[in-house]
Amino acid sequence: MYYNTATAYLLWALGGFGALGFHRFYLRKIPTGILWLCTGGLGMVGSVYDFFTLSGQVREANIRAGYREALDMPRERVVIRERYVEPGQDRSRAKDTIEKVILRTAKKNGGLVTPGEIAIESDYDSESARTALEKLAAKGFCEMRVRPSGVIVYRFPEFAAGDEGFEPGI
Repeated sequence: MYYNTATAYLLWALGGFGALGFHRFYLRKIPTGILWLCTGGLGMVGSVYDFFTLSGQVREANIRAGYREALDMPRERVVIRERYVEPGQDRSRAKDTIEKVILRTAKKNGGLVTPGEIAIESDYDSESARTALEKLAAKGFCEMRVRPSGVIVYRFPEFAAGDEGFEPGI
């Protein structure tokens, strides 16, 4: 269950401008909801405080709900989001294309990439990365180079600094 800021403010208003604590019950803050109900929102001081902090309280309640949801899932499926997403927003982030991952990695690595590095930087496997790198090389976007160790490295000239560390003529 995820909480809505508009609903929380509506319950705040309907509950005597926060004095009855309906909004706190909604956010699963039962002990303070009872306290607000018995004391008139701590003499309305707590109600005024809630008016200014209610959106943050909703955000925190949604984070707690996300943790509860994650802990109820089987261990293989536990995913904790790195940042909060408002309910109703698209939670799935579009997967970057393999070309975008390759170019971002090439820029980060001074123009040099290997299929293994692409696999580490993305959700693609190293075979898919190798195939994509070979296609880019065939189109002339990058060059295949060989290190003295025999490792094939793909060099993107637009991001590369120099030619050191490669066998000549390949």
